[in-house]
Amino acid sequence: MDTNVLVSAFGTRGICTDVLHVVLVEHQLVLGETVLKEVGRILREKFRLPDEAIQEAQALLRREAAVISTAAPVEIELRDADDVQVLGEAVAALSDVLVTGDRDFLDVADHLPIETVSPRGFWEKLQGGRQPGGL
Repeated sequence: MDTNVLVSAFGTRGICTDVLHVVLVEHQLVLGETVLKEVGRILREKFRLPDEAIQEAQALLRREAAVISTAAPVEIELRDADDVQVLGEAVAALSDVLVTGDRDFLDVADHLPIETVSPRGFWEKLQGGRQPGGL
């Protein structure tokens, strides 16, 4: 999962929350250090959460996820250099799928070295097209 999916899962109720729940219960969540840092920054700057809440969210993610600190080299240009790092960390972790709402990833998904889907696409893949709430 990338930053925007995790921030949405923590900051709102909806498909990202449902996806995170299913991943934590039924799959192995893999996160890179880049995503963990970005989550803290966005929760602080955009959601204005107190440091204690941010630390709790990051502690939960570190406890429940396999955290990757190295990135594999990837030969793709993306607008944001941090996105290249996020992709490289997902590849280095041998992740099966990158779940993202970031158009920069989704627009070039067919050219990426890892399956890349939106939260809705991931949900549909896991649930066989059932809507959230049908767990």
